[in-house]
Amino acid sequence: MAASAFQIEGGRTDGKGDSIWDVFSDEGRLADPGDITCDHYNRWREDVTLMADLGVNAYRFSIAWTRVLPEGTGRVNQAGLDFYSKLVDELLANGITPFATLYHWDLPQALQDRGGWPERSTVDAFTEYTAIVGRALGDRVKHWITHNEPWVATVLGHVEGVFAPGMKNWSDGLKAGHHLLLSHGKSVEVLRAASPGSSVGIALDCRPATPASERPEDVAACRYFDGFRNRWFFDPVFGEGYPDDMVKAYRNRGRITSLDFVRPGDLDVIAAQIDFLGINYYTCIEVSAGREESEDTGVPPGPDPPEGYTEMGWAVTPRALTDFLVRVKNEYQPAEILITENGASYSDGPDAAGRVHDQRRIEYLDLHIEAARVAAAQGVPLNGYFVWSLLDNLEWVSGFSQRFGLVYVDHSTGTRTPKDSFYWYRDFVASILRNS
Repeated sequence: MAASAFQIEGGRTDGKGDSIWDVFSDEGRLADPGDITCDHYNRWREDVTLMADLGVNAYRFSIAWTRVLPEGTGRVNQAGLDFYSKLVDELLANGITPFATLYHWDLPQALQDRGGWPERSTVDAFTEYTAIVGRALGDRVKHWITHNEPWVATVLGHVEGVFAPGMKNWSDGLKAGHHLLLSHGKSVEVLRAASPGSSVGIALDCRPATPASERPEDVAACRYFDGFRNRWFFDPVFGEGYPDDMVKAYRNRGRITSLDFVRPGDLDVIAAQIDFLGINYYTCIEVSAGREESEDTGVPPGPDPPEGYTEMGWAVTPRALTDFLVRVKNEYQPAEILITENGASYSDGPDAAGRVHDQRRIEYLDLHIEAARVAAAQGVPLNGYFVWSLLDNLEWVSGFSQRFGLVYVDHSTGTRTPKDSFYWYRDFVASILRNS
């Protein structure tokens, strides 16, 4: 199972500071407010019990930076550390291995007020935060993810402005992305020192792409999209630096004049040896000339999508997961791969008997688990799979309209109702563990 702090915790209390997403919510930029979400901050024992009933042996969660350091640096909020310490202990008591993600996009607003990720000083603030959390939890947490989906924080948050902090500036976006990666690299060694014997990785999202036709312009557009969406982050993490073709393309398009924000030694730091690569996969995209920076599938988000699409408007494309995993194995040769997110949004609710029949989600998960198995059979060093997500959470700007959970959440009462997919996945996990 996988989840993120802002999407499930709520709990703007007990000394927690505001993040950029809290402010985004206060400004009315989300379809639903983020103050309570799933109330996991108060119902965490119930949620761990659900995971135990599900039979999963690992839980990937994120830590809210502002719950630990309300101003982003300096003063530590002990109540915040205590919350995560209790959560970790409860997970371990139920035989569930904690995988802690340090950053899932919720930058402290106090740091944003000082320039945020486009400022290099935020790298130092992140490593300070990393050291504090590593020392507090590292005796029990032995699996760490530095960042979740830096592409999203970079492009959606700083270039397109649709996610917090809502900036629209290519230059600042590329600086933010570089500093996100730099803070990842610096934090790898910080975590190993604070939590000896731990494994450390990063979770990168991907969008495999195919050209809309064999026309040279569509093929070129697809190559550009791959650099824009995938290679700009995968390449430097694995020591290849920023891809030359994309540096040239960004200059030609006026995105940047230079990479003067990349200092000597930065790329070596970013390429710090990781123990595993996390891959978040949901769909792939068809790319045509003139749409090489677009993920629009032509299917709008919403209920009742056409067959073969989820309610996010994303195509169901399990074969692309197999192909991408094989590609990553061949091109980057990671020591280990974990699928750190995979899931589908469907809004099926309880029927008159209180049951949630989400057959489409079952079919999606079944297809993608099989796609992962096929990749492993082709030599991909795949060693873990996390469903997104346990609960119907706050899906960022979409609010509660998109439901990814195996557990239905009534957001007016907080009541949790396991869906059919919950019981299907419980049986699947039990069969895997029996045969392992």
